[in-house]
Amino acid sequence: MQKIDLNTLRQERLKCLEWKNIKPYWEAILALPTPTNVHIKLGDTVEMLPDNMSEEDEENIYNAAKLMHPWRKGPFQVSKTFIDSEWKSNLKYDLLRPHFNLKDKVVGDIGCNNGYYLFKMMEDKPKRLIGFDPSAVTYCQFKFLDHFMQSGITYELLGVEHIEYYEHKFDTLFCLGVLYHRADPIGMLKSLFKGLNDEGELILDTFMIDGEDDICLTPRDRYSKMGNIYFIPTVNALKNWCFRAGFKEFEVLDIVKTESTEQRKTEWINTQSLNDFLDENDQNKTVEGYPAPKRVYIKVKKVKKID
Repeated sequence: MQKIDLNTLRQERLKCLEWKNIKPYWEAILALPTPTNVHIKLGDTVEMLPDNMSEEDEENIYNAAKLMHPWRKGPFQVSKTFIDSEWKSNLKYDLLRPHFNLKDKVVGDIGCNNGYYLFKMMEDKPKRLIGFDPSAVTYCQFKFLDHFMQSGITYELLGVEHIEYYEHKFDTLFCLGVLYHRADPIGMLKSLFKGLNDEGELILDTFMIDGEDDICLTPRDRYSKMGNIYFIPTVNALKNWCFRAGFKEFEVLDIVKTESTEQRKTEWINTQSLNDFLDENDQNKTVEGYPAPKRVYIKVKKVKKID
């Protein structure tokens, strides 16, 4: 097995902050006002409300946040600045919330984006929260938010392929909206399996297609205008993938068609959104003619082997 030096890799990834398109973000974060007291509210909107912000402070906060678009996950309220993200991520969190208990657990969020779900998970009082995402933009968004939150969350500029080599294992892993971006979905599931403690749980969601057969859709070029979508399985095919990766106790938590009430264009993104990805004459199809996005939410478990 090839040994990976995570500390060296971390240092290499942090060099992204010197990239020309990212450096202004980091400079804006360093210039943010430092409040003496911040009121935190972990509702549908994650709120960070610092005391005694001047008009200049408010302007700096707004300009820094606006600089870092697109904001995919949220929403957030930072002092007077409301970040109306593309996704109303509270809907997904509320769907999953009855199915986990993170108290005193070591928890990882794979593909954590700007940390919205991690911030929400703080209410469960986990032992440790660690986010994994190699995106320099979302890392900067997290650092902007955590300047006020002071959460103690660790954000790693690492990907799912590094989970099995991490310094410790996890009791619970979340992997939301990542699997369909991977050209080797079973290999990814194996990495997640190896990253869990015995009896650990994985909560995952991915695109799916209807049907009882053990098959998957393989888009020829793009799916919903995205070129990095490789395999979209039926639930039975996904179940087989999970079992082949080593997981047991496959449980479907819900199946939800993506609607514009959850994903839509706002002033906080500079790209297209769901309505642009669907056939204007048939909202049940993508612009390419494939079935419109539908997600399956599952929970699987790493059962301890009995010698």
